[in-house]
Amino acid sequence: MAGNKVPPVLASHQPDRKGRGGWVWEEKEHPAKRVKGGEDEEPPRKLPKRKIVLLMAYSGKGYHGMQGVSAAGQVVSLKVWLIDDILDKINSHLPSHIRILGLKRVTGGFNSKNKCDARTYCYMLPTFAFAHKDRDVQDESYRLSAETLQQVNRLLACYKGTHNFHNFTSQKGPREPSARRYILEMYCEEPFVREGLEFAVIKVKGQSFMMHQIRKMVGLVVAIVKGYAPESVLERSWGEEKVDVPKAPGLGLVLERVHFEKYNQRFGGDGLHEPLDWTQEEGKVTAFKEQYIYPTIVSTERDERSMAQWLNTLPIHNFSGTALGAADTGAKVPTSLEGSEGDGDTD
Repeated sequence: MAGNKVPPVLASHQPDRKGRGGWVWEEKEHPAKRVKGGEDEEPPRKLPKRKIVLLMAYSGKGYHGMQGVSAAGQVVSLKVWLIDDILDKINSHLPSHIRILGLKRVTGGFNSKNKCDARTYCYMLPTFAFAHKDRDVQDESYRLSAETLQQVNRLLACYKGTHNFHNFTSQKGPREPSARRYILEMYCEEPFVREGLEFAVIKVKGQSFMMHQIRKMVGLVVAIVKGYAPESVLERSWGEEKVDVPKAPGLGLVLERVHFEKYNQRFGGDGLHEPLDWTQEEGKVTAFKEQYIYPTIVSTERDERSMAQWLNTLPIHNFSGTALGAADTGAKVPTSLEGSEGDGDTD
């Protein structure tokens, strides 16, 4: 939390370890104090703690901690005393760019790390990233055509299914089983204009992601659309040879949603627990993105030009053959929102 201040309601639940679907607070029980007096006297009773999940949103500006750079739908699990107005009281201790948007009761054994089925991330980028390489690298008058958007979505759809993504992270070898990841969907939405600059949002849903995987998935498609790389490099990148895959800047990466579909099927309709779908909180999530996340990405892109700087590195990459020992030229693009740069799992 900002300033290392912990809300009183969470003071006994310091974060213990990172999980794939969010942070997990470990319960640390303390023995009840004996009351002075006769042996028959009992300590005062306390209300039982309940297992809950919190829906969190935060802008990456000035915040470092969980996976990714910003989040509109992070989920954490912990035990608390369900006091009155608990969300308002937690939020009163937080800065405006970190909010608790929802709370749900869950089963006693629920763990946001183990129960997460999939995650959805979005990546917001200025559309001049898709302009042909012969065009000015930062032409603010550029507008994405329907034909180019169709090409982008055709390429993004190639990622769907199970592939060997060892070339999309520095952490895996080509024959490691854990390098195989399953992507459920990936597409680019219709563009929109902010402060005279056109942006688009790419969404990707997968069972799990490796470090930098999403940024490299975006980076390779940008390189192909701009004309630096042939389309054949996409399929070649899933083979065993080392392929030079550029890594797009971390600025636009946002954790959109954490999915608990198997949990919902088992417990969401049992009459005791709510499904973890956050339908009622969608308005709050959208409002938070519009107020804090998107404006921060737009203003930082304008001030630091992280995408334009990265686009200038694309000619350095070698897309024509095996890239043994190729430098990851996308790793050093400076931005104040880089954070931990984790796209998801870091296993």
